[in-house]
Amino acid sequence: MLEMPILPQTSHVSMSAADPQPSKVSNLRRSQRVCLSVPIVVTKGAQGKSQASEETRTLIVSAHGALLILHLPVEAGDLLTIRHNKTQEELVCRVVNLGPDQSGKREVGVEFEHPSPRFWRIAFPPPDWSPRSVDAKPPTARAPLARPPQRKASAAPAEGDGTKLNKSSGPVPS
Repeated sequence: MLEMPILPQTSHVSMSAADPQPSKVSNLRRSQRVCLSVPIVVTKGAQGKSQASEETRTLIVSAHGALLILHLPVEAGDLLTIRHNKTQEELVCRVVNLGPDQSGKREVGVEFEHPSPRFWRIAFPPPDWSPRSVDAKPPTARAPLARPPQRKASAAPAEGDGTKLNKSSGPVPS
């Protein structure tokens, strides 16, 4: 299981093992995070200067940025341009979090210069949304994936019909 770094937030509330309530960190986030793999191109360097780019995918997205995996060497504070491969839309973002280097790759948390919830082309739930809300739809009933196995009727001969069973090919006359 991948450990995902926490993107910057206004405050942090830790959860101890003795704390019976779930962590309130998710309530302090500026926007909902969604695990979503979006093909993107990340470019480092300003236009007109030397640039380096890399095709990659997001791991997690939000209205304020993303978590991605990069080979491209970056440092906290670097400005990057992200291009969404399907829409060709581009946004400038800043590196805000760096995970440990793992075989030349690292998880990189980026934050958009301006919140852009429409960039990823998904609808984020409202901040007060909860699956326990009275407005939340109940789970839909699912049809079973497979029918239960049915028993075959026994093909045993009736008593006294004068046939013997041959295990390999069926009834054999006597």
